[in-house]
Amino acid sequence: QVQLVESGGGLVQPGGSLRLSCTASGRNVGIYIMSWYRQAPGEQRELIANTSSKSTNVADSVKGRFTISVSKDLIKNTVFLQMDNLKPEDTATYYCHARHPIIPATESWGQGAQVTVSS
Repeated sequence: QVQLVESGGGLVQPGGSLRLSCTASGRNVGIYIMSWYRQAPGEQRELIANTSSKSTNVADSVKGRFTISVSKDLIKNTVFLQMDNLKPEDTATYYCHARHPIIPATESWGQGAQVTVSS
């Protein structure tokens, strides 16, 4: 399993931007599928975007406004979630997630980052 540490988040006005970061470290971290989820109060956790060596996907609900990217070096990956044109309905706790593409029971979660969009 890998270890995940998130940073970013905060309070932003509608139409503003934020960037979340998640640093993943551990053995073979370069091949892990990295994802961002979010969970609003009273709602289920929602997959926002993910990226791997094969593909990058963004949910329709945020497509065109959110971008996922990754920076890799020899010992860690840092995955970013750039969020533009934020709306009040984007208010949620955002979680970084990692899992090995083949080996089961290898998923890890970040500690969560609160994003609040309000005027």
